[in-house]
Amino acid sequence: MDTNNQEVYEEQSAAPRRKKKKKKGWIIFLIILILAVAGGTGFYFMQRQKPISATEDFLENMRAMNFDGMKNLLQSNDMSALDNADITSDAYSSFFKKINEKMTYKIGKTNFHIQNGTASVTVHINYIDGADIYKETISEFLKQIVSTAFSGTTLTEEETQQKLASLLEEKSGSVEDKFTSIDITYPLIEADGKWKIVSLDDETVKIMSANFKSVEEEINNSLNNMDSEDSSGSSSNASEASADDTLNLTTEKFTIKYTKHTITKDFAGNPCIMVYYDYTNNSSSASSAMVDVSLKAYQHGESCEAAIPENNDDAIDHFTAEIQPGQTVNVCQAFTLTDESDVTVQAQEAFSFDEDANARQILKVK
Repeated sequence: MDTNNQEVYEEQSAAPRRKKKKKKGWIIFLIILILAVAGGTGFYFMQRQKPISATEDFLENMRAMNFDGMKNLLQSNDMSALDNADITSDAYSSFFKKINEKMTYKIGKTNFHIQNGTASVTVHINYIDGADIYKETISEFLKQIVSTAFSGTTLTEEETQQKLASLLEEKSGSVEDKFTSIDITYPLIEADGKWKIVSLDDETVKIMSANFKSVEEEINNSLNNMDSEDSSGSSSNASEASADDTLNLTTEKFTIKYTKHTITKDFAGNPCIMVYYDYTNNSSSASSAMVDVSLKAYQHGESCEAAIPENNDDAIDHFTAEIQPGQTVNVCQAFTLTDESDVTVQAQEAFSFDEDANARQILKVK
């Protein structure tokens, strides 16, 4: 092979090698580029997950009622939003722990700003609405307080709180759970490499308290409402009674059945009506009509005041007498009369929030 042919052959042989080297270089560059992008993306998503994890840790501490754990995840380090909430009281801790254990949540929308170290995490939370539990507790508590006071026993503040706590636990086990839900957006900030929720908000406290902050405050509100109803002196329900209505009412606590009524005079010589009914204790413990039954009388839509008849009657004493479960006694309650017009009597469970559970009857005076 001559020299010219040799050079041509070598040039032709070198061309594929140069192409292979060039192609291999591009592949290496693409691999490096992909790894760089993947690494950057992975870093971003890893950083994005941190505020979500911090929020989840905070929520788990909520469920466990771990106040120190919650505080450590707050940028403000401020738990003062709980100052007036009963969930911090040792007396109620067992009740609120049971309630909060039933809380569930799901992480929703997340806004993440890696440049300035801020984020916001929206959480959908399902939790116990304790309204029915509190109503049942307060109703039973007020009945027991009336019974205790009538017996001459005085409870200390600690004993009163213990009674409330015991009733809350009892009712939380017997009242069907009622769940409600809410979406909360938690703002977070990165400080010293750690993500923390900015502050403890009122909605979170509301969730932990089952929509309720203070048992004692609610009792006071209930008493005030009852006082305002009693002082109003009228009832829209009283006017709805018909000639066919009878004063017969059955609840889980008691049964009452109208037996008769008589017209007499009170100790001052003024006319009054004496309403008699059979009271049966349906509960599992000793109780009385005074504790269980709220009986009111109306003339012309205005409430009649309670009266003290001039003549004693055993049925009047039975109103305050405690009887055992399953027993029945005949009870009498007396009311003043303004004239000889018909009287409408209405009965419902005392200290009850269920205004629809009632019975009424029109009684003839003349």
